[in-house]
Amino acid sequence: MLSVGRVQTPVLGLVVRRDEEIEQFVPRDYFTLHALIPYQGNGQAFDIRARWKPSEACKPWQDEEGRVLNRKLVENVAQRIAGQPAKVVESEQKQTKQSAPLPYSLSALQIDAAKRFGMSAKQVLDVCQSLYEKHKLITYPRSDSRYLPKEHYGQAPSVINAIANNAKELQSAANGADTSLKSKAWNDSKVDAHHAIIPTPKNASMNALSGDEMKIYQQIARQYLMQFYPAAIYADAKLVFDIAGGTFIAKGRQLVSAGWKALMGKSDDEDTGVDNVPPLTEGTVLTCREGEIKDRKTEPPKHFTEATLLQAMTGIARFVEDKELKKILKETDGLGTEATRAGILDTLFKRQLLKRQGKTILSTPAGRGLIHALPKESTYPDMTAHWEHQLQGMAERNQAYQPFMQTLEQRIDGLMDQVRTSPVPTSLQHLPKVERPAFKKRRRSSAKGARKPSTAKRVTKK
Repeated sequence: MLSVGRVQTPVLGLVVRRDEEIEQFVPRDYFTLHALIPYQGNGQAFDIRARWKPSEACKPWQDEEGRVLNRKLVENVAQRIAGQPAKVVESEQKQTKQSAPLPYSLSALQIDAAKRFGMSAKQVLDVCQSLYEKHKLITYPRSDSRYLPKEHYGQAPSVINAIANNAKELQSAANGADTSLKSKAWNDSKVDAHHAIIPTPKNASMNALSGDEMKIYQQIARQYLMQFYPAAIYADAKLVFDIAGGTFIAKGRQLVSAGWKALMGKSDDEDTGVDNVPPLTEGTVLTCREGEIKDRKTEPPKHFTEATLLQAMTGIARFVEDKELKKILKETDGLGTEATRAGILDTLFKRQLLKRQGKTILSTPAGRGLIHALPKESTYPDMTAHWEHQLQGMAERNQAYQPFMQTLEQRIDGLMDQVRTSPVPTSLQHLPKVERPAFKKRRRSSAKGARKPSTAKRVTKK
């Protein structure tokens, strides 16, 4: 089946265009240069790695993203800086705080569960429904909010006790929670019909949950506990060196106090492997030992995964062409709703317009053929985003219904005329045959009594 929808078609279009961009990608060579500046202090000896920032004069040899494409230019700079004084012309040392991430909305939970457990959006929604309806362990799951009403703050001790009882792995995290702390999650002005997904104060039997149910419960519970931990504190450092007239910048970041990050596993922490930058004052002069050149290649964008496609749907403004609409969309929830996104993706898979290859999501020949057969504007998110904006205007009583409907009907008629008069693309004329699955036909039992199974005929159709 080739189906079209105001959300499913732009989502399919995102995947098709990404796949084709990757296939058509031609890698280019580019080169990076770091000045290696030996430093000794506080009983440590290491190289400060300062990256070269090309001047305006180098623009003819750079691409649109500022990457240097000429190796001889980089070699020339590397020769000029070797053994030369490296003077600190700018020094910045500051501590920054990173607050805990807010409790989950459904999309935020689906994105994290896809990254962490490889679960599909539909699996996460189904597990959440079970935790909500069957076990009563979480609040309403189809929520698009990440905030909590202030009245919920008083329930925190009983919710934390329930977490300690229900998830043994989180006992120490629950014991370390400080209920005198109050994160920015508690905000009545940002709670609409539903609040964020959080655990309930209900205690459950340890054997009551399946493996997937326990994974999702722990994910929701951990995110809730983070609200009662202090901010993570980093020491950020930046040094700007002048070496032989060239500008070289070293940046570093070190975790000073873990705060809520103590609840995350090492695999979740993205702050590892950051360069070491000492606290030097302006005017300090060291010596650049050498320039380190690295040969690199530009890389194509990555194929979508369940997590990145959900992120694209929630942050759709990045994929909109119209600049005015981009501004509008940054304030909305993107394509689809919390309740419908999982179903839309599931529909695209079931109708074989998208397929999974491991964690990667790819378009099928049918999906591509459909996108190329449709009017271009129906395959981008701009049109449906514009409708959403107008519908929001109606909800807020500052836009009339009839003019919207008249324009909409004219536009749909125009799109249908385009489809009728356009030739069918070759990609749709030669779609691979989809085999219908075999199914069994059973006789219905009569009102008085069913036949014995041994005498019933079995009919198989293809």
